[in-house]
Amino acid sequence: MKVIVVKDQAAGGKEGYKVFKDALDNGAKVFGLATGSTPVTTYKEIVNSDLDFSDCTSVNLDEYVGIAPDNDQSYKYFMQTHLFNDKPFKESFLPNGLASDPEAEVKRYDKVIDEHPIDLQILGIGRNGHIGFNEPGTPRDITTHVVDLTESTIEANARFFASENDVPKQAFSMGLASIMKSKHLLLEAFGENKADAVKGMIEGPDTVDLPASILQNHPDVTVIIDEAAASKLSKKY
Repeated sequence: MKVIVVKDQAAGGKEGYKVFKDALDNGAKVFGLATGSTPVTTYKEIVNSDLDFSDCTSVNLDEYVGIAPDNDQSYKYFMQTHLFNDKPFKESFLPNGLASDPEAEVKRYDKVIDEHPIDLQILGIGRNGHIGFNEPGTPRDITTHVVDLTESTIEANARFFASENDVPKQAFSMGLASIMKSKHLLLEAFGENKADAVKGMIEGPDTVDLPASILQNHPDVTVIIDEAAASKLSKKY
């Protein structure tokens, strides 16, 4: 892993932008994208740049089950607001949260990933070490699947909804095996509440109890963390 420690999330966004630009300059055509508060500053830097993704494809990590694409809490809506409206891609794929047949939707999305090998995948990390919605205990060989969200993840996402009761209880998620097929992984983490997960991911054992620790086995990972998220690492980077 290449670990970059920055002062704060704003600085992290600038570093994340550099990774996207370098990938694009070196011929990357398929970008795996994430939602949530973590990548927002990176997307902001991209929006304010002259990068052009009109000949590129995006493949998103996940989407809530049961939420329409035009719902302001859907990940489709998030991507439109934070990136696609300003930086459109040739084509953009997300799981269909309203799919009537979840098993068929899982197979469809696996086919999307197989047909569009991801050059650069951006990731966040949950307080429990999840990446995408791959919660602790998720099998390492799993591809796209429907996830029952843990209480800690529902609680963490409640800040985006009117009440915790409104948070969806399931999501479609790219699986760990799918994520690991990406050529280059960029994981960002900001804030002291991510420090334990970051330490486990970088310095802890490779274990299913902390899903992000699987990244130790990937040949090309860039980790961008702020000083708070790096505060429990034993080594200085």
